[in-house]
Parts: sequence; structure tokens; C-alpha cells
Amino acid sequence: MSKVEDYSFPKGLHLLTRWQAGEEAARKEMTAFFDDAIAGNFDADFLTLTSPNCVHSTASVHMLGLSVLHDLYGIESWAYYNTDPYRYVRTNLAVSRLLGIHKFYMTWALYAFTCEPLGQQMMYPDRFPPGADPDAFLINKNNWRDLKTPDFTTGIPKTIDGILSATQELTGVPPLLQISAPYSLAADIYGQEPLLADVVSDPNTVNALLDHLGDEVLGPWMDHHFETFPDGWVELSDASGSPFFIGPENCMQMSIRSIRHMLRDKPYADRVFDNNFRGDFVAGAKKKDRRSRREVQTAEDASQEKLLELTDAKVSVNPVFIMRLEADKVNVSFYEHEAIKRNLPLTCGIGSPQIDRNSIEDIDATRISIREDARSFVKSIKRVCESVDLPQDNHIGVPWPSHVYFEDINGQSHFELVEIILDEVYQADSIKRT
Repeated sequence: MSKVEDYSFPKGLHLLTRWQAGEEAARKEMTAFFDDAIAGNFDADFLTLTSPNCVHSTASVHMLGLSVLHDLYGIESWAYYNTDPYRYVRTNLAVSRLLGIHKFYMTWALYAFTCEPLGQQMMYPDRFPPGADPDAFLINKNNWRDLKTPDFTTGIPKTIDGILSATQELTGVPPLLQISAPYSLAADIYGQEPLLADVVSDPNTVNALLDHLGDEVLGPWMDHHFETFPDGWVELSDASGSPFFIGPENCMQMSIRSIRHMLRDKPYADRVFDNNFRGDFVAGAKKKDRRSRREVQTAEDASQEKLLELTDAKVSVNPVFIMRLEADKVNVSFYEHEAIKRNLPLTCGIGSPQIDRNSIEDIDATRISIREDARSFVKSIKRVCESVDLPQDNHIGVPWPSHVYFEDINGQSHFELVEIILDEVYQADSIKRT
């Protein structure tokens, strides 16, 4: 029988590297490991959480889990996500252990899973996560008001409840429901391009649509979640509603406004957060011109003010932690300062393109740059941990992503780069508590 402790960091990553390279011996070793994991032989280990006295790592790994099960057992996407919650959860936890990730974070194809219960036509590729069919959108300008509250006791909501129950049983961590925020849900069932056109030409209707989705779909879904799991959390995701895609003003006045509308009078509002608005740099983008130095300084001050205004808006829908994502492109020192100022923990994201083995042109230069990034993230996170009011467990017992956060690790990730990043995390000094 396999032993989890035999694959402690970085041994598990080396096995994944050999498996990814097509080595047959590694494939057999992986099969034996996942046979044992799926059979429940590692369950006792999954109940062991990381130390609260160190900087730690989190990762979304469901796509890597799918790649592994498809290769080893021929399990395809629909069956992976929908048929066996214990197999799904144990696979994701085992993958996290192989990677050397410190803190478990259970994820799934959340955008697809949010729109499928409404009747949106879906696409389930054999080896990749599902998504909405871009040629068959569910609603349009004429019929969106007809959208009603779905049944949360069947289909995808029931599948998610099963995953959450299994996760809590196997890890002891409270359940985290991940669903789309109103804007991203609208983009998936209305269409990105038609929605963007209406953002420009008919913003009042867009806001009415977003409020309808919050009132009729997402709000009732959250109600169901907290009735089922009173100690739960909800993570809303809104990549489509980010500053990078619709601009900082629309992000604040549409995406974030609709979340606040949806959470009004909800008794659990302080256990709901949205942490993935992307592209903060847009708020502080500088235009090239020939203005005087004084005029340029005034413009820079205005850009900084807009960035702070956007940060205030983001904190209003995520009062739990400060997030710096790779796509934000703003120096981590800004987020470190804001986290300390607001007495909130800091999470720094590693974007999937940064570790995508098919996107790297110069691996030697990437090794250097990614180590430098990881080192700066670890230092900032540690300074924040030592400066803000932390609970005794340093949030290792809550289900949301924290500290160094891999936004997506999948079958095409470069595991050597993952190792370099995690090496910086493992080498970090213990957190000094005052």
C-alpha cells in the first residue's frame, strides 16, 4: 500500500513530473497511489492541517485531478464532476498532497456549475472541465425576466452539496460553496458580447438583469447553502465583471453593486466574499503624453486615488482578506500596505499562465523571475501576518484561499516551477506573533 508520507515535498512533484513526461513506471506508481487514495486509505492524513505558525500555500487543483483520473482510469469530465463525490474529493486532496500544497481548498468548474441548473446548454469535453455552450445562450433581452429560482435539491446543486459534505467529513473544514457572482452568471447565460454591448448602451437594463439574478437565483441558492451548512461560507467569482474586462467604473457600479444588492439584509453576509476581480492595474493606467511634470504628477495622484477607490469597493464585497492576483499587475507592496492598514490577511495569486509549460519561451529566465516573485510574496505575507490581528489558527481551518495561492494547477502546469515557488514557501521563517 502507498504511504502519503513517502511523497512529501518535493517527492510528490517529482512523481508528477515523471508521469507528465509519459514515463510508464511513474504511471504505474501514480495508479497505485490513487487506488489507495480513492479507497479511503489516506483519509486519516487528510484530517491533519498545516501549521498555523508558517506561511502556507493553497491551490485550485480540480483540473489536474481530472487529467490524472482520465489518464489512469479513463474517467471523463461529466463522470468526474457528477457521479462520485468521495472519489472527487479524495482525488483533489491526494493531488494537493502530491504537489506539497499546505492548505486544502476544494474547487470545481464553478461558472459552469452555476449556470447549468438554470437550463443553460452545456459542453462536457472528455478531458476538460465543462462550460456553457457559446452558441446556445439561455436568455436574451426579451426573456430574462422569466428566469425563475431552480430546485436546489437535485442536479448540480445536489452534486455540490455532496462534494461539500464529503470535504467536511474528510478534512474537518467548513463547507465553501463556490458560485458565480451576478455579472459573470449573466455573461455565461446571456453572452459576453451582448452583455458588453448593453453595458455601454443600456446600463439600467444590465443592472436590472443582475439584480434579478441575485434575487431569483443566487440569493436563494445561498439561503439553501446556509440552511444545509450553517457553518458554511460562500465564495462568489466574477472574472467577467472585472476591471480588466469592463473597466473599473463599471466593475464598481455594476459587478460590485449587484453583489451588495444581493447581500442586503442577509444574516450571513459576513461569510460571503468575492475575491477574483482581475486587472487592478487598469484603475491606475497612465497615458503617454507631453504634459508638464506637475500635470503628470496630478494624473498619477488621480490614478492612485482611483486604485484606492477600487480597493475600497472590492473590500466591501470581500471583508475577509486582501487578494493580489497575477492579472492585477500592481506591485505586491501596495496590497501589503492595504492589508496592514485594513487589518486583513493577504493572499497572493500565482496565475496559471505563469506556470503553463506551453507558454514559457525562456525557461531559465522564468526560473529566476518566478523565484523572485515567490520570494517577494512570501516576505509580504509574512510581514502582514506579523502586523495584523490573526486568530490562533492563522486561518488554516477556514476553506478560503490564503497566503501563496495557485489560481489553477492543471495537467499542463510546469511542475518544476511549482516546486520553485513552494520551495520559497517552505523556506520561510516561522511567523513571529506579538
